[in-house]
Amino acid sequence: MRLLVTGGAGYVGSHTVRLLAEHGHEVTVVDNLSTGHREAVGRVPLVVADLAETGLIRDLLRDRRIEAVLHFAAFKSVEESMRKPERYFRNNVCGSLSLVEAARAARVGLLVNSSTCAVYGEPARPPISESAVPEPANPYGESKLAVERMLASLDRAGHLRHVTLRYFNAAGAWPDGSLGEDWTGAQNLVPAAMRAALTGSTLRVFGADYATPDGTAVRDYVHVLDLAEAHLAALEHLARGGESCVLNVGSGRPASVRQVVLAVEAASGRGIRTEVAPRRAGDVAAIWADTSRAAAVLSWAAKRGLAEIAQSAWRWHSGHPSGFADTPGV
Repeated sequence: MRLLVTGGAGYVGSHTVRLLAEHGHEVTVVDNLSTGHREAVGRVPLVVADLAETGLIRDLLRDRRIEAVLHFAAFKSVEESMRKPERYFRNNVCGSLSLVEAARAARVGLLVNSSTCAVYGEPARPPISESAVPEPANPYGESKLAVERMLASLDRAGHLRHVTLRYFNAAGAWPDGSLGEDWTGAQNLVPAAMRAALTGSTLRVFGADYATPDGTAVRDYVHVLDLAEAHLAALEHLARGGESCVLNVGSGRPASVRQVVLAVEAASGRGIRTEVAPRRAGDVAAIWADTSRAAAVLSWAAKRGLAEIAQSAWRWHSGHPSGFADTPGV
């Protein structure tokens, strides 16, 4: 298929772009490079543009005869969204609206949408399924839920079929360490732990007094390549005429901050010094996925565990200590 991938120079987007290309799809990436990296795209055509440029996106969709869109472009920091909520609504919601307006004008009717478990807020009893009532605890989650509701309205009007994938915590790297997450601005736990292992710096643990088995926050860590495979499966579902749906994509296995630190220590062979810091606003204590619906609809399930996440991330980070600045040819 001829595909447009928005945000394809970002972390999950770039891994999905590589997988789509390996499966023979004709891919074009649109990214404004505000957080993405040109080097992550490889040889796939990249158009540097912002989704707010509706006319440009419409013409690109028409000129390249695009058949489906995979939409990754969004800001995703919970902490920043608490301080700058308007930035998140402008970029995540308005950018998505501009994209779907362009898609409608170009008569592109299939969309795979990147969303987040942040739409759920603090679950009463994890694992959490898609039937749970969304109650976001931060503006990031609110902005992504607004996009989900917009897409549902478009589907009811017969304008756009979509699969929305609610990510849990993406982590890891391409298995050979050739592609991963640039930690220059990354705030996520796995790259932060990798940095501590590689440089000997201290890792801050935000909160050690949660009502969890070891007191640290519990999350569902899903390998980035498993997420890429979920997008491929969602695209194939839509291409077969499948109905619109919202699906959790996670490992279904909870892991605490301390367990992640131990996995990184094992993968790197190095100890990590930690210090406890106050909880961050907008964080929840524990959340992990019920992925049974994704298994039923897409025949998809995460295949890689925490050890493989840590091992692949270590290959990437130890080989690219300055992120994409260490990529040959830059």
